[in-house]
Amino acid sequence: MDGRPVLVCTEFEDATADLVIAELNRRRVPVLRFDPGRDFPAHVLLAAHLGADGWGGRLTVGDRTADLSAVRALYHRRPSPYPTGSGEQAARFAAQENRRGLGGVLGALPGCLYLSHPQAIARAEYKPAQLSAALRTGLTVPPTLITNDPGEAKAFCAAQPTIYKPLHAGAYEIEGEPAGIWAAPVEAGEIDAAVSRSGHLFQAQVPKVADVRAVVVGEQVFGARITAPPGVVDWRAEYQNLTYERVSCPEEIGGALVRFLATFGLKFGAFDFAVTADGTWWFLECNPNGQWAWLEGAAGLPITLAIADLLENGASQHE
Repeated sequence: MDGRPVLVCTEFEDATADLVIAELNRRRVPVLRFDPGRDFPAHVLLAAHLGADGWGGRLTVGDRTADLSAVRALYHRRPSPYPTGSGEQAARFAAQENRRGLGGVLGALPGCLYLSHPQAIARAEYKPAQLSAALRTGLTVPPTLITNDPGEAKAFCAAQPTIYKPLHAGAYEIEGEPAGIWAAPVEAGEIDAAVSRSGHLFQAQVPKVADVRAVVVGEQVFGARITAPPGVVDWRAEYQNLTYERVSCPEEIGGALVRFLATFGLKFGAFDFAVTADGTWWFLECNPNGQWAWLEGAAGLPITLAIADLLENGASQHE
């Protein structure tokens, strides 16, 4: 039996990671789960040595130890961010050393398959890079403007039905409570000087009849058609009112998605498309570390098995 471990880096409560870990356990694949930003250095012991073949040594979490030179794969699921440090200078210095020490070693393991490499994920999170990569790989992209010029924004919105969407799905709070910022229609008359305060992404509104989320694991593509109530622009704001149906991605779309991932060095991506009545699939965005577990049951997609295949064997055979 292959005793090389899979490292799973994720937060303490992650039901999605739990599915994959349970499948790896069923296959008797050794797993070491931890949250680098939260557990190191108090609960994780690192002793990494640089040799002719790269980094070796050991990583110990509780009563489990991994040989760093023999890590089979690393699943970078949803770890907590490394703390930036606060207070006195020594604490701030230690926080940065932790991130660059443990994080640097985990990102440079010899022969390790990354799903996906954290630096690749970070690069792919920039929407301007996503949109240009989508065009280069053969996907259809709506006309898009990124600007802080109110005049440019007003002219763009006057030219066609337009939506605004945030450039980053980061934390936003209203009265201390987390709040999502969803894609929403915007008209030229709504544009004012506030646009000048930051970059804004405006995009031509696609007259869609349905949405599709395509989850790509390695070179396997899984598609789910998502139908929202009439008039809903962003289905993520209406989870309780959605219906799902498994769909096959057109061959040319699937090939473009695999090429898209290769552009960024990714092994996983959750892609969102708007589908129009003529059958055109319009690329909207890719979440390089997106959610997928709820789709598995809703649309009958074997994503857990595909991810476990990739982590265990370096390839997925489930379709």
